[in-house]
Amino acid sequence: MYKTIAETAKEINMPESQVMRYVLEGRIHSVHDGQDFLINTQQFDTYFEQLEQVKHEIEVWKNTPIPEDIDVKDED
Repeated sequence: MYKTIAETAKEINMPESQVMRYVLEGRIHSVHDGQDFLINTQQFDTYFEQLEQVKHEIEVWKNTPIPEDIDVKDED
């Protein structure tokens, strides 16, 4: 689905000026219809899926207890 710069900025929670800058830099792919830049928002699906996976991995890491050191009672 194609959306305008303003709609895309709202959807991905980013300022319009930043989205426009990314479009002009080629970091966000778009189509220019002579008046507006139109962005296919499906290009963000993989990014958001990877972001959710990373968030899950961080939560698992944060909740993993630290193992006790086996050398704590080192008696020589």
